[in-house]
Amino acid sequence: MSQRHSDSSLDEKLLEYRFHAELQLDANGNPMSGLPMVRGSLRARTNAAFEPEPSEPPQVPLEGEGSRPIILSTQSPAALKMGTQQLIPKSLAVASKAKTKSPARHQSFGAAVLSKEAARRDPRLFSTPSFSLDDMDVDASTAGNLKRNIRNQSYRAAMKGLGPPSSKGDSCQLGPKLQALAEEAAQPPARSPAKNKKTLGRKRAHKGSFKDDPQLYQEIRERGLNTSHESDDDILDEPSSPEATQRADTTIVVKSYRPAQLTWSQLPEVLESGVLDTLSVEERKRQEAIFEILTSEFSYLHSLSILVTEFLQSRELRATMTQTEHHHLFSNILDVLAASQKFFEALEQRHKAQVCVEDISDILEEHAEKHFHPYVAYCSNEVYQQRTLQKLSNSNTAFREALREIEKRPACGGLPMISFLILPMQRVTRLPLLTDTLCLKTQGHPERYKAASRALKAISKLVKQCNEGAHKMERTEQMYTLHTQLDFSKVNKSLPLISASRWLLKRGELFLLEESSIFRKIASRPTCYLFLFNDFLVVTKKKSEESYLVQDYAQLDHVQVRKLEASEPSLPGGSGRSSSVPHPFQVNLLHNSEGRQEQILLSSDSASDRARWITALTHKEREWQGITNKGELPQVEITKAYFAKQADEITLQQADVVLVLQEEDGWLHGERLRDGETGWFPESFARSITSRVAVEGNVRRMERLRVETDV
Repeated sequence: MSQRHSDSSLDEKLLEYRFHAELQLDANGNPMSGLPMVRGSLRARTNAAFEPEPSEPPQVPLEGEGSRPIILSTQSPAALKMGTQQLIPKSLAVASKAKTKSPARHQSFGAAVLSKEAARRDPRLFSTPSFSLDDMDVDASTAGNLKRNIRNQSYRAAMKGLGPPSSKGDSCQLGPKLQALAEEAAQPPARSPAKNKKTLGRKRAHKGSFKDDPQLYQEIRERGLNTSHESDDDILDEPSSPEATQRADTTIVVKSYRPAQLTWSQLPEVLESGVLDTLSVEERKRQEAIFEILTSEFSYLHSLSILVTEFLQSRELRATMTQTEHHHLFSNILDVLAASQKFFEALEQRHKAQVCVEDISDILEEHAEKHFHPYVAYCSNEVYQQRTLQKLSNSNTAFREALREIEKRPACGGLPMISFLILPMQRVTRLPLLTDTLCLKTQGHPERYKAASRALKAISKLVKQCNEGAHKMERTEQMYTLHTQLDFSKVNKSLPLISASRWLLKRGELFLLEESSIFRKIASRPTCYLFLFNDFLVVTKKKSEESYLVQDYAQLDHVQVRKLEASEPSLPGGSGRSSSVPHPFQVNLLHNSEGRQEQILLSSDSASDRARWITALTHKEREWQGITNKGELPQVEITKAYFAKQADEITLQQADVVLVLQEEDGWLHGERLRDGETGWFPESFARSITSRVAVEGNVRRMERLRVETDV
């Protein structure tokens, strides 16, 4: 019997103690004095296997009669001499027919009988595991050798008794204390592949098709999004051990996603064709990039289908809202789904036609120009979608309960509905990076590179239209609403708010530290409410949630801001006000609505809020200054989606890379590298990219994308 079937030293010690105590054996495995002998001394037979006595077979003692001891061979000299193999009485062996099926996994007797759980429940209790009957027979052709697992079989027979097995298979008592338990009919549950020590750190076995086990798009991260590598083997090779995984993650220290489970090189048709033996490394990388666009589109399509079937078509959810709210929430998602289905079918048809796909750039370009227009409409509706969802979640109890029940369904994977609603925005912003990866892997072929570049330009143009549509819709609706809320009756000249070139940068209420001339008449409330547009600053007093009385305004070019320390003497009350004025700053209107100069001393609730106001008020100066060397600034990768709640914040998708411009009190001000948009977001939604190589590679790639795609 092989070593893997032998008991551990701890199990043997426990068994030795147990059997010696229960069967009253001495240290040498022989019965103690005064006990009847079943057979001769164990020392007398050291060179041969035990044979049954010629006399009649032993009988199980009846109740009330003295128990005859059972002598096992665990400590016999023959067993010690044989090492891991043990010699056992033939009467204890049970013959079984050999099966042709694959042998089942066996379990050591000591680990099975003396499990921690059984010992904790009852020290006298032995739990009998289910043993395999495969390969139990003695190999007659090899004298003196026993087949594997016969020891388990012998102990199984010992647990069932020494007498002939009954027709019903009933177990019998072995002694006054040691009792047998009936075997469990059910087999132990199969271990998960992830927990199997034999597969730990290795690649999981893949099925024949990438469609076999569809993943939610929210839970994957395409390899093509890894902007830190431009020409290495990150797409070809997967780590084969935990150490290799750790080395692969040193470029970006973020482990928030799992990559696609199946690569092109692992497809059965690819392996059977033998093309991997003749394919160049560059061509193999290109095939992997093509295949990832296909598989990620399938995963995205799978998640979109769940959004439609589980949420859009839910009667319970629809009954909790009006028709307008339902339209704002789901918009034209059916059109987006149809566009994705058509795109995937075209990619799949090309994939099935050839083992090595010649190209898909023409498909990308055609669909970006002719079939992806529903994305622009869906992204333009984003502001209404987010507002409607927030309104329903805050004020509609029936909606919250119905949504909670749907999100619990297995199909949703424990993810909230918002993660499904943002899928089109998420997909359309990832496509340029995936297409750019295809460009990088096609540089050795001029014609294919030109086709991939045209596809990249078409998709980037689509993304630009989506962004502009979302901004235009949001800004137009925002300016119209503010036009009805701002009252200019207190100023000499009204400001026409509605303009296609004007949008809101930031708004909020701040504390007044002294009475300015524009606030003397209404100084009972020491606060003011500011509206900062991209070209004007409007100072108001808040009358209600939907009404603001304008006190003054000035062009942003005529506004200066200065950060103050709480202990500065210039503040009202001097250093004694430091505790009540934690975050002061000063705003100067060099030329206000009446042509005069005005100074306002303000204070915010937090250091981050003050920093955000100062950043917003000086945004034009920052635009002129620019950033000389972006590679020297820190970068972060977004680990989970963040939705902007204020005008100066930025909405970020998973896997976005952001250049950090400023950090203050748990908030980061950054520039999204894929399109250059800036804004604030919580630091908890991002993790640092620690590798300088990755940081510089990201900057180079994003600068190249902006030049080539004119984004």
